[in-house]
Amino acid sequence: MNTEVSFDALLPPAMAGKATEIGVRKARLDIVSMFALAVLAGAFIAMGAIFATTVSAGGAALPYGVVRLLAGLAFTLGLIMVVVAGSELFTGNNLIVMAFASGRITLLALLRNWIIVYLGNFVGALLTAYLMFLSGQYTFGNGAVGLTALNIGEAKTSLEFTQAMVLGIFCNALVCIAVWMCFSARSTVDKILAIIPPIAAFVAAGFEHSVANMYFIPIALFIKAGGTPAFFTAIQKSPSDFPNLTWGNFLAANLLPVTLGNIIGGAVMVGLVYWFIYLRQARRSSTETTPEMKQTETALKPR
Repeated sequence: MNTEVSFDALLPPAMAGKATEIGVRKARLDIVSMFALAVLAGAFIAMGAIFATTVSAGGAALPYGVVRLLAGLAFTLGLIMVVVAGSELFTGNNLIVMAFASGRITLLALLRNWIIVYLGNFVGALLTAYLMFLSGQYTFGNGAVGLTALNIGEAKTSLEFTQAMVLGIFCNALVCIAVWMCFSARSTVDKILAIIPPIAAFVAAGFEHSVANMYFIPIALFIKAGGTPAFFTAIQKSPSDFPNLTWGNFLAANLLPVTLGNIIGGAVMVGLVYWFIYLRQARRSSTETTPEMKQTETALKPR
């Protein structure tokens, strides 16, 4: 009996096999569990957004890039909780396309997962935004936290459609690369270290993440509509100073193009590219064993 235990990271061919198996399991989750896990992921990403907003508040005295870097490092909390604690995140689940391309799940199963998880993410992020508004945390720092939230929401709802979509493409390419690298991990520490650089990079660069925006923009909308007079006096602004911050712009000018971009960046630029490199030959012939398949089977074999 072989009792050898390896702590070496999985290599990309084995990662592709692992991604496919995980995709199959995710697609086969029952609806209630899938939705509940998606609500958790929406809340987890929202917590990362809360951390990033708070860290950015009052940072005008620092160079722009430094503030963005600090916000990015703070935001990594969200995906770390998603991956380590366990939940269902729409953007990361774009990689389930690898299981579909391999013929392991149907298109219906793929779309079922994406739709249910997307809706659950929306519920989790929106509820978190509303509870945070009720907490009054936006008034902290003499209103600096709330002003930062309003500025973020205004900027995101001011994007042109194409710009928002392309920013979404780059964002989820990095998110799915982070998740992809986690497939190589043998420990929790490995996963955390794999997540931090690409997630910090997308936030620092100003890319657009659909689930994060389900928190960033609604919290700004809640503050604009229900912020106290004392708050607006403290920040020396009024709701009219944020004209693009509307529910219509949130849904049509941001969430729609960003979601489309996220799918292109995650499912196509990462998922299908790695499927093409490592798994297409397995789909071509179910009886032929390629070197990549052998490496995958060896790496995934219980030790």
